[in-house]
Amino acid sequence: MHIMEGFLPVQHAIGWSVASSPFVAYGLHSINKRFREQPEQRMLLGVAAAFTFVLSALKLPSVTGSCSHPTGTGLGAILFGPTAMAPIGAVVLMFQAILLAHGGLTTLGANIFSMAIVGPFAAAAIYRLARTARLPFGFSIFLAASLADLLTYITTSAQLALAFPDPSGGFAASFAKFAGVFAFTQIPLAISEGLLTVVVMNSLVRFNARELQQMKVTTAQELKA
Repeated sequence: MHIMEGFLPVQHAIGWSVASSPFVAYGLHSINKRFREQPEQRMLLGVAAAFTFVLSALKLPSVTGSCSHPTGTGLGAILFGPTAMAPIGAVVLMFQAILLAHGGLTTLGANIFSMAIVGPFAAAAIYRLARTARLPFGFSIFLAASLADLLTYITTSAQLALAFPDPSGGFAASFAKFAGVFAFTQIPLAISEGLLTVVVMNSLVRFNARELQQMKVTTAQELKA
């Protein structure tokens, strides 16, 4: 999800920035509204933001010659909803571009769209579906975080394929190539991120049980189990 500085054509860079901007703006509004009503949740949001920054800053080499990163957005999406993660992800990606040379400012909109929009919305939807299906709490967290990670990289592959279609096979062939670059390392990374998110969430349940129940992340029956 860290497309490097200057890699995308100008029209694609502008287009993804325009597409991401409404989500970031609405996310700021939703965070401000939540804090006016429940200021005690600031600490939990800080934990979610730090989790995203640390995980997505990890740079792990891929056997295909590229590199892969966890994303860390699933935790915040489950806790605060997907819209809150758009501005958080934007800040995280901006700092990483400036301080760590991960991604870039011209590609910030595209990176926000994949990591801070698609990933969180996928995590929130998968978690809700899993809970509706009455899957265990921990397994629901695992599915949401791991599949959101994979869908982030699928989105990045699609973004790159749109910008650089294969001369003979077009978008589909290009997408297969870009997705193949990430596949070998991203699948085990996604599994690892899912497991780590479960560990962190269990710690939050232990020390912030009342807040999580109020936020409807878990239920009183599960807290007693």
